[in-house]
Amino acid sequence: MENIIECNNLTHYYGKRLIYEDLSFSVPKGRILGLLGKNGTGKTTTINILSGYLKPRSGQCSIFGQDIQAMHPSTRRNIGLLIEGHVQYQFMTIREIEKFYSAFYPGQWRKEAYYDLMDKLKVAPKQRISRMSCGQRSQVALGLILAQNPELLVLDDFSLGLDPGYRRLFVDYLRDYARSENKTVFLTSHIIQDMERLVDDCIIMDYGRILIQQPVKELLDTARRYTCTLPEGYKMPEDKDFYHPSIIRNTLETFSFLSLQEVEARFKALQVPYSDLKCETANLEDVFIGLTGKY
Repeated sequence: MENIIECNNLTHYYGKRLIYEDLSFSVPKGRILGLLGKNGTGKTTTINILSGYLKPRSGQCSIFGQDIQAMHPSTRRNIGLLIEGHVQYQFMTIREIEKFYSAFYPGQWRKEAYYDLMDKLKVAPKQRISRMSCGQRSQVALGLILAQNPELLVLDDFSLGLDPGYRRLFVDYLRDYARSENKTVFLTSHIIQDMERLVDDCIIMDYGRILIQQPVKELLDTARRYTCTLPEGYKMPEDKDFYHPSIIRNTLETFSFLSLQEVEARFKALQVPYSDLKCETANLEDVFIGLTGKY
């Protein structure tokens, strides 16, 4: 499968602070990939590297087979970029800003994609952007990106400021658009429920490294929440297959990719005095918190 994005061994610092080291990932054509991570793990740094605004300390990153630091302008026009949902020229109206941006993309501009989304948001063509909410302005920016008709969409916090109803509307709209047009999407969001509904694959980042990169369905099929009862004062021994075990009122909670039988065998090998062991499936938000920790 053709990879639209290829990043190999990216290392970056802000001053002396290491953001990540030897970060590698790829995004295949026609897939929607979500980057998940806590604040400060490097999500926006990665977006800025992909956009060419930031040069990593070391490593290579290419899009459409071209190094992002030396990309031809005609190739760069095939990337739709949204950073933090903001749109410029807020003195313009919905119609005026569409006409302004269309001049930069002759031959490929699809204004119907823009106005279709504006209709769904129930905003009038003469409405001034400065009088719109933060969430509505972010969707104007996204509508302009869809009209640009790029092969790759790179979206940072794409649902910023939207209420639950509009978030659900746009998530469904973007998912259907990307799949019907065979677009490739790389995005971040702090609202993980949206990601579960939208993305095909996910990367879960911890501080300085990638924890997981795999299809969401596969992740949810294999990650499990385990709980059991332990004697008061017992301290769980460390084990790499159990993520962030926590004990509250004699109840252990941990996440693992081991099966129930494998967990039982591991607990016996570790001489864990457990009882009432339970195994549960979890949604993407629970898995994210389970793998990265609550704090």
